[in-house]
Amino acid sequence: MFTLKNNKLRINVKKTGAELCGISSVKNNTEFMWHADPAIWGSFAPNLFPIIGALKDNTFIFENFKYELPKHGIVRNNDDVTLHEQTENSLTFKLTSNAASLAKYPFKFEFLMTYTLTDNAIEVKHTIKNLDTKTMYFSVGGHPAFKCPVYESENYEDYYLEFETLENTKKHLINMDNGLISSKTETVFNNSNKLPLTHDLFNADALVFKDLKSRKVTLTSSKKGPFLSVSYPGFPYLGIWAKPNGNYVCIEPWLGIADSETTNQNLKDKEGILSLDANKTFKAAYTIEIHNSHLV
Repeated sequence: MFTLKNNKLRINVKKTGAELCGISSVKNNTEFMWHADPAIWGSFAPNLFPIIGALKDNTFIFENFKYELPKHGIVRNNDDVTLHEQTENSLTFKLTSNAASLAKYPFKFEFLMTYTLTDNAIEVKHTIKNLDTKTMYFSVGGHPAFKCPVYESENYEDYYLEFETLENTKKHLINMDNGLISSKTETVFNNSNKLPLTHDLFNADALVFKDLKSRKVTLTSSKKGPFLSVSYPGFPYLGIWAKPNGNYVCIEPWLGIADSETTNQNLKDKEGILSLDANKTFKAAYTIEIHNSHLV
């Protein structure tokens, strides 16, 4: 476990998977992250690379060879992650390709996760370096789970997500049997920007959005006001999820998406896949901001 703090926030990061596992107020010790109850969902904020969500049959095809990758890829729960650099206000973790990763994902890479603490915000930055001689194909994203309700005097239903702009969009439904994106959609927003949180909202798995205008979402209590915001410029996909019995909500910025039911399983053809030329570097970051009114 590694810790950063300033005069407002304290964050904790696990070495395994470079997983953010705590965000709390220095002054009043209020915790804003889910506590990863293994009886419900035993994670805090998995880092997703080189895929988001599920592959059809956990398999993709690259240059006529089949490879098996677990849901969300190879960083999550990975003990090969190391602390690469620590400064007064940042932690950087590294995962480098090895024999085990190459058997599942045939690219040589360096994956860096950097957490930078500035005032009341945490920047979560992904840096991917292609160390191979061929073009690399990948997705990357976050899966942070935030405590909801934050205070014992509140209920889950007191909370809602507020998007920065009015939206007219649908969620893309997930096939509950295999985790793949189906062709079915349901309207979620009709010229509105508030999503009330209820436990049964997630009975059919995550809410997957492909065309939101908003690049900022705020977790807000009708009793206590806004708690935290997630800003995700440059991330075209967003997932909202929780286990139906979990007192948390995940706000998930994605550069990529799970396989569709109609996928041909070819990695190069995968929806949302990114490509990176040999010896090039890709960076993407989202920011978690804790509202100051809850830090005093």
